[in-house]
Amino acid sequence: MTRDFDAVVVGAGPAGMSAAIGMRGQGLSVLVVDEQPAPGGQIWRGVEAMAPTPTGALLGDEYRSGAVLAGRFRACGAHYEPQTQVWQVEPGWQVYMKRGGHAEMVRAMHVVLALGAQERPAPFPGWTLPGVLTVGAAQILLKTSRQVPSEPVWVAGSGPLPLLYMAQLLRAGGSIAGWLDTAPVGGWLRTLPSIGAALASWGDVGKGLAWLQELRAAGVTRVRGVTAVRALGEGRLQEIEYTRADGKSMRAPATVLLSHEGVVPSIHMTRALDCAHRWNTQQACLTPDLDAWGQTSKQRVYVAGDGAGIGGALAACVRGELVALGVAMHSGRLSPDEAIARAAPLRKKLKGLLRLRPMLDALYPPRSDIFAPPDDTIVCRCEELTAGDIRKAAAIGQPGPNQLKSYTRAGMGPCQGRQCGYTISHILAAQQKRQVSEVGFYRIRPPLKPLTLEELASLNVEQENV
Repeated sequence: MTRDFDAVVVGAGPAGMSAAIGMRGQGLSVLVVDEQPAPGGQIWRGVEAMAPTPTGALLGDEYRSGAVLAGRFRACGAHYEPQTQVWQVEPGWQVYMKRGGHAEMVRAMHVVLALGAQERPAPFPGWTLPGVLTVGAAQILLKTSRQVPSEPVWVAGSGPLPLLYMAQLLRAGGSIAGWLDTAPVGGWLRTLPSIGAALASWGDVGKGLAWLQELRAAGVTRVRGVTAVRALGEGRLQEIEYTRADGKSMRAPATVLLSHEGVVPSIHMTRALDCAHRWNTQQACLTPDLDAWGQTSKQRVYVAGDGAGIGGALAACVRGELVALGVAMHSGRLSPDEAIARAAPLRKKLKGLLRLRPMLDALYPPRSDIFAPPDDTIVCRCEELTAGDIRKAAAIGQPGPNQLKSYTRAGMGPCQGRQCGYTISHILAAQQKRQVSEVGFYRIRPPLKPLTLEELASLNVEQENV
């Protein structure tokens, strides 16, 4: 028998949990599905288990605060199904998911996508070698099992996350061989127009300065203005090569290299639903077009959290609460006047939480080099295609991303373009001397996650109305 809910929330991070709590408070029936085994999302991953442990202490108060929200979420009465993957959403709305080898379709009046963000794909020569990970992946290991590399790690990248992770790593007893800071030079000059907001958000700025002080106290070597990185080795990472701002190349032995070039909204599902998106020129990424309640261009489909634009955990919580009010209003549980009145303090709070964002965007813009990797760099890991392969295919007529997908299979692997999409679009734009926003992005088709024939066969035919 098909299950029906007032709302299905995809994702149990800060935004998803907050949205579920808010909608349950209005008496709506809510199903929350999430790929992880426990609530928390990436930023609060494993928080219920880790918050009371020494690991929780070294991860900081902001991390441990997620346990409070997770407790409220557990008690709110929403149906929660972890380790569940959504592989298709169809108008209606019908949400197809799989769990434990079984597939199911549920019906929802409203769908809330709380999918968060992903690390910006930034391919460089050797990034597929064993021993090369992203900072986010290393932080997951630290949060879930307190795994600390036994050898000193190199960190290449920029932004708040590398700073936070390096501070946490040092607290956990790890060591850092060096930090290759890839932030474009002149960052503080770029932030001058937003200096007033920075002063108003001095508490958040102070956190970053405190992390920097921890690195200085530990004697971490920082190489500023790095413009290129290459991982070298036979069978695994053995050396790194990097280019300094003065153009000089340096080499150093390495066993672990962690890279990070910022985060971007997760847009895979909104693209699959053909929701309208806009191009963020400053951060070179797509974000969904949303109304004041987080609703997309598709009625009754909402986006909450960093999937709506990067803002951090606290902003994600507020966005989830606003989406909950919007769903309640559109469901008739709240009058428009009531919803507007309840949203007013939330909007004020959100504005304050996002006040620092322009400064961070100016301080850490994506480097143009990450979108123009050398020809020998693998850019599509699933199909093992290099930047040179893509450039050759781009010379055949004037293909867009979807035509190039047909030529090369780029974007047709298990990640479906999550890791190569932006790089492919930038390479095409450069070859065709066009703007990336003109070139466009992959068309995303179901299934959104790998699906076996056995799982597909487990769907009840009556559920599909065929």
